Amino acid sequence: MDLTGLIIFLAIGALAGWLGSLIMKGGGLGLLGNIVIGVLGAIIGGFLFEVLGLSVNGLIGSIVTATVGAVVLLFVVGIVKKA
Repeated sequence: MDLTGLIIFLAIGALAGWLGSLIMKGGGLGLLGNIVIGVLGAIIGGFLFEVLGLSVNGLIGSIVTATVGAVVLLFVVGIVKKA
């Protein structure tokens, strides 16, 4: 992965983490927190989409996949924190 790819990857992670926290009505986690949530969300979303047999392509598909994964991650973290 070259530098441009890494920057795009981190930007998608930050955007997905921010969108995920907005959807889950969180207060936001800051730039680094959003990147971490977005990157982990991309992994979770990719796994979920593969299990469901869904295929997404391109930049928008990557953002959607990472955002869905971030929402799932934040939902699970919220449940664990309440327990």
